[in-house]
Amino acid sequence: MNTFFYGMRFWKKHVPCAVFCQLIGFVGLTIDVLLPLLGAMFVDYILNYNASTASGNGVFSFLLQFGEPQTWRLFTVLTIAFASLVLIRETLIYVRNILFQYNGICFENELRDITYKKLVDLDSSTVSSYNTGDLLTTLSSDIITYKEMYSSQLLMLCDGFFVLILTCIILALQSPLMLILPAIVSPVLLVALYYYMHAARRVSTEIRNRNADMNLNVQENINAVRLIRAFANEDYERKKFDRNNQKLKDAYYAQVGVSAKFGMIFNIIRQVAYITTIVVGTLMVFSYQFDVGILMACVTYVLRIMDYLTQINNSVYQIQYGLVSGSRIQEFLERKTKIPETDHPDKISSVPNIEVKNISITEDGKPLVKNVSLSIPYGKKIGIMGGTGSGKSVLLKSLVRIYDVTQGCIEMNGKDIRSYDLNELRNEFAYVFQDVFLFSDTIDANIAFYAPGIDKSTVRRVASQAQASQFIEGLPAGYNTIVGEKGLGLSGGQKQRVSIARALLKNAPILVLDDASSALDVSTERRLLSTIKENYPEHTILIAAHRVSSIADCDEILYMQDGEIVERGTFADLIAKGGVFAQIYHMQTAETDEEESLSAIEDATSLIRGEDK
Repeated sequence: MNTFFYGMRFWKKHVPCAVFCQLIGFVGLTIDVLLPLLGAMFVDYILNYNASTASGNGVFSFLLQFGEPQTWRLFTVLTIAFASLVLIRETLIYVRNILFQYNGICFENELRDITYKKLVDLDSSTVSSYNTGDLLTTLSSDIITYKEMYSSQLLMLCDGFFVLILTCIILALQSPLMLILPAIVSPVLLVALYYYMHAARRVSTEIRNRNADMNLNVQENINAVRLIRAFANEDYERKKFDRNNQKLKDAYYAQVGVSAKFGMIFNIIRQVAYITTIVVGTLMVFSYQFDVGILMACVTYVLRIMDYLTQINNSVYQIQYGLVSGSRIQEFLERKTKIPETDHPDKISSVPNIEVKNISITEDGKPLVKNVSLSIPYGKKIGIMGGTGSGKSVLLKSLVRIYDVTQGCIEMNGKDIRSYDLNELRNEFAYVFQDVFLFSDTIDANIAFYAPGIDKSTVRRVASQAQASQFIEGLPAGYNTIVGEKGLGLSGGQKQRVSIARALLKNAPILVLDDASSALDVSTERRLLSTIKENYPEHTILIAAHRVSSIADCDEILYMQDGEIVERGTFADLIAKGGVFAQIYHMQTAETDEEESLSAIEDATSLIRGEDK
């Protein structure tokens, strides 16, 4: 669909206000176009009155009945009329500007709301297909540019054409000879305008793309500042920034070149028209076909034609820029989520009992999970192990439909999970991702993310269960400590414990810990898991981990490899089998003996000091 008409589906509710603004503008512009004729009367009837040439047939000739030529009375009448028209024009233009700006802001706000909701609704893999810089540009500057096209540039374009038509009519009424010049100039202007539109579209696209690259570069450097410093790679990043900055500068140079070239063409046409009008008008004055005042008015009209042609050219350029931004917004809004929702969702009426029935998951032709079956009755504790890329996280994410199965099905209480409302389904889970994200807010607010108005005692209780209360209370501002974007300022283990506390506060029937304690030492992890199982004995708990100690006392343990379950059973069963799981257990046990010894020494030291470990 054409980008312009695509945007009309959102703009159409604002069209009545836009049309009203346009009509107000037409009235104001009509007054503005007529004012030079009133100015001509000052010259022809006050300053340079000639009874033999004065026709008295102009638009404002009725004012002559209120005073004789070259009298203060007529001068006063003309002055009052001129001042009144200027006042009416300025009032109308002021009202119009307020209305169309308000209309545009409302449209921008709605468009931003629509694009944000689309971002939230899209599945993770689709969002990940965009680079961050491009996505930020689409959701910020593209929206503003697209809004300006409808709310401002179309208005200016209509103004320009209206004034051109009205001015040509007035010139024709004064003398048809005055239309010869516009007739000669128009084809030249149309050709120039055609090439200008294409050049403007090209440079606008380049500027938009280079801005997106710059946003991505800066955003990555902000997020990876510690990594860059750790590798002492500042020079490389500076050079990369300089390259992107140079490309952006070159894109703007190209824009300046296009604007300057076509600006020169339009200005030459303007000057030729101005000089030609003076010559033709002067000859007509000498032949007594014009009064001097009318000559001045005609010169003003020709210059106004050139000015509004320039305005039309500028509006055309801005519209091209708007269409570039609009095409990006259109492409984003038309993206289909890979996680569709049913039109008539079922309700989850009881505690969740899950059956995973021979599921496989494929993403972009790559198999992620293959032929997995699993029974998870409510209250069961399941541990999942496997190497990187084994499918642990994908399997857990499929339960909340971050991934949808491509074969088989996942049932909850006997119904396919795709038959439930997506939000209702996900509310059954409290999920702790392996990539921890903390908002730039207080620790208290991060823990209370699911229920912002919850009482402080609950926040402190879950923080204690997550083994986070001790380090939080040791911070200068305690729970009111502001953590930076993505939790900068806290260690990996601290961020994980805050994230776990956030999940515990949700108190959902199913707790999912996706490698959520990898940054904790063995002793802290053991206390954490023990506390969770003690305080949430009836909840289903699903744990994906790389350490055997994290899942040793689960009801069932799965070992995954290449997306398949290759071993399963209790801890004792898997050790007895002597398979891959047992080998990893023996290897990790040897590695952790020294760590546990050090942890025991730290515990003993804490007790001696009277610290509450």
